[in-house]
Amino acid sequence: MYQAGLVLEGGAMKGIYTAGVLDFFLDKEIGFSSCYGVSAGACHLCSFLSKQRKRAYRVAINYLDNKRYCGTYSLLTTGDLFGADMCYDLIPNYLDPYDYEAFNQYEGNAYAVVTNIETGKAEYLPMKDMREDILAVRASSSMPLVSRNVRIGEGLYLDGGISDSVPIAKSIKDGNKKNVVVLTKEMGFRREPASSAQLALIKARYIGYPKVYELMKERHINYNAMLDYLDMQVQNGNAFVIRPKKKSGVSRIEKDEKKLEALYEEGYRDAEECYMDLLEYLSE
Repeated sequence: MYQAGLVLEGGAMKGIYTAGVLDFFLDKEIGFSSCYGVSAGACHLCSFLSKQRKRAYRVAINYLDNKRYCGTYSLLTTGDLFGADMCYDLIPNYLDPYDYEAFNQYEGNAYAVVTNIETGKAEYLPMKDMREDILAVRASSSMPLVSRNVRIGEGLYLDGGISDSVPIAKSIKDGNKKNVVVLTKEMGFRREPASSAQLALIKARYIGYPKVYELMKERHINYNAMLDYLDMQVQNGNAFVIRPKKKSGVSRIEKDEKKLEALYEEGYRDAEECYMDLLEYLSE
């Protein structure tokens, strides 16, 4: 295990790129002492830490035609675009069992990044007991407008990507001088402002939680500032970035299995291509 941080961006179904990268890491037995997952990144981190190769791929692919997994039926009947019972109970406990014992062997620190919708702050919830902490993963993956708020203790939470899309600053603050960052956005990507229509919906839906509106209104500014900060950390030797070279054409709720498979393979291939550079970076 390397004494380094692993930082995983979200992106809903685009996150299958990350699944490919992580499976390459499993093949090469590359582990990290600290891991931070945001949204889909938190989901795929689970299978990485339990060392279940290609499980994240199967979870993304095998249930595309199941109306309880993702889509309008799930949204209208449960309030969640990605069905919570399906994703966080049926799949890990019955359909594609999660290896809880293998996860328990992980000796590092892992966190699911969530947004507290009352304070507007990012929180980094420890992933220690996945039977209980799967709720933190669900909260991290709960996209605004198409997910229910998730209560954990006294707090109400949504997608970690709202407040800290790529928690590289948090990892460095925690003392990680080396960090491997996996992005799902392509090289050259810059986030555009949310549309006025989307912001109007956000304002109406979260009228009792104005911090959500404020975060979404400023999200493009904060995200692009993070990219500038990340570039600086790469130059300083504090970060090593793996990301798609070009726009994938995969949507956040992609249903095309071939597109998803291609993006998974792209992630695996990109990790393979930079393998020697990555080893040199981690070993310095």
